[in-house]
Amino acid sequence: MRAAIYSSYGPPEVLEIKEVERPSIMDDDRVLIRVHNASVNAYDYLFRKGYLPTRLENGLTKPKNHILGIDVAGTIEAVGKNVYRFKVGDHVFGSCLGSHAEYVTPRENVLSLMPKNVTFAEAAAIPCAAQTALQALRDVAQIKQGQRVLIYGASGGVGHFAVQLARYFDTEVTAVCSTPNLQWVKELGANYVLDYTKKDFADDGKKYDIILDAVGKRTFFSCMRSLTETGVYITEHALYPKYHPVQLMVSSLIGRKKAKIHLAKPNYSDLDFLRGLVEEERVRPVIEKIFPLNQIVEAHRHVESGRTKGKIVLQIETE
Repeated sequence: MRAAIYSSYGPPEVLEIKEVERPSIMDDDRVLIRVHNASVNAYDYLFRKGYLPTRLENGLTKPKNHILGIDVAGTIEAVGKNVYRFKVGDHVFGSCLGSHAEYVTPRENVLSLMPKNVTFAEAAAIPCAAQTALQALRDVAQIKQGQRVLIYGASGGVGHFAVQLARYFDTEVTAVCSTPNLQWVKELGANYVLDYTKKDFADDGKKYDIILDAVGKRTFFSCMRSLTETGVYITEHALYPKYHPVQLMVSSLIGRKKAKIHLAKPNYSDLDFLRGLVEEERVRPVIEKIFPLNQIVEAHRHVESGRTKGKIVLQIETE
């Protein structure tokens, strides 16, 4: 099978398309998926670059796992004997390691049936980013009706789902993004949009119950004055910006305003919930561009630029 392989840490150019052995079902709770589409996330370029925390998991000097990708949408071609939720021929989406390849063998508990009203490409854009946004707002922040929520980086992968989910939970949503994205982010449901290139939200005196930094650009200290007395700041990036780890530790000692770190935990229950919202047209994935697998280097460059509108998706299966 074809797969995007990297054998050393470095820039996007370390990625190569090679023929590798197709995986087989090794555990009874796994399925074999023929991959139609996968998406590219910050996770992928952080692992490819050898960002220090990822090396602790993936090898200090060179990667142990050579295929990136954590989002998948495709067709089930075989199932393990203990798989009960799916059958051969089902169209599924979900999370698994190594999805930048023509076949993967994830466990069934990180998959769900695809929403009936989306394409494979749209389904592949959902799992990691939407689960991250959902868990951050619902589980970490414990979002409540009527609260004020600010999403920083609202036009990105996690951010554009967070805007829609915050509106679903019936809150007042302020979305922060750049000038070209203001209108479409407002169309996603934001009550207010702010252009970060023209104004810092922390200077206007407005208080928020929840601030979700979806892109790792703001520190807890820079957001403190914009939080209510019991407000929560959430980041997906524990180690940056500079000095951020210290600020996160200090937050537990200075009053009732809290800083929380969140990393998504893939599970079928949240995917089933998101599938329902997509089918009800309460949430929709936005795809900026679909790259063929042989343009994986260009796809990484684009995501790493930090200027993605919604999601970047890979076309794995060739027509």
